Amino acid sequence: MLALAGCGSPAPAVIPAPGAGQTTCGTLRLAVNAWVGYEANAAVISYLARQELGCDVKLIREDEDHAWKDLVKGNVDAILENWGHDDLKKKYIDNQRLAVEAGLTGNRGVIGWYVPPWMAKEYPDITNWRNLRKYTSLFKTPASGTKGQLLDGDPTYVTNDKALVQNLNLDYKVVYAGSEDALIAAFRKAEKDKTPLLGYFYSPQWLLSEIPLVNIPLPAYTPGCDANPETVKCDYQPYDLDKIANKKFAYSGSPAATLIKNFRWTNEDQNQVARDITDRGLKPDEAAKNWLDGHRAVWTKWLPAR
Repeated sequence: MLALAGCGSPAPAVIPAPGAGQTTCGTLRLAVNAWVGYEANAAVISYLARQELGCDVKLIREDEDHAWKDLVKGNVDAILENWGHDDLKKKYIDNQRLAVEAGLTGNRGVIGWYVPPWMAKEYPDITNWRNLRKYTSLFKTPASGTKGQLLDGDPTYVTNDKALVQNLNLDYKVVYAGSEDALIAAFRKAEKDKTPLLGYFYSPQWLLSEIPLVNIPLPAYTPGCDANPETVKCDYQPYDLDKIANKKFAYSGSPAATLIKNFRWTNEDQNQVARDITDRGLKPDEAAKNWLDGHRAVWTKWLPAR
């Protein structure tokens, strides 16, 4: 998740409408990256592919880097939530022509640094990033030693945080919670117990509807300010999240290619399914069916014409 340096909004989809040559789906292989928003996309597309198109769906759980490599090798048909990765798009779409853009997901992705609501109330000036310097000791933990702690999530997520801490002259250390679930648990505990926490977080993410985490804006993003990951000192760019498909799959005429190309929903939609999976303990199929049952007018438009 979350590749950041030099990323721009994705171009319009270039997957063509499936041709008349393929009427059956066969096996659909989907990469699944390690955050629940992506899992929500995969749950809904997988359910529809099986139930409506008769596909045999294989879910391949891997990090973003491996997903792109498997995509261009033909081991994966599609990536369902791509955060930027302009370098990989240039390599595999523009230059090698092994992959194609498969349209926007409809989700708006935003990354940043956050504190729990109680901190913003007790320390109102903490939302100015420059004031993080005077609050360094407040955020010290055994894991950060003499420095303040900036808590990140899964270590496979690509972020600019280590460079930002250094380039903004903040005496902080990036510490990894280990997973999205661990990051969520840390923010929940910090708000409940009124303990200090500065952490990396993002939307769409269902937790924000439960705990209104408070963003600390960094120096304003301008195009190109994050082009060099080593010297970046600006905030994260907002993303229009998109889908990427293996070129051979995209042009195969598979009805699943049409489903993936047409799939588009909102942050609210994704958060409903994601929360059902993570917080309410539903199986992905159950969470997908819950949403699908209430949104038939939306998803029927994603299916190939019959």
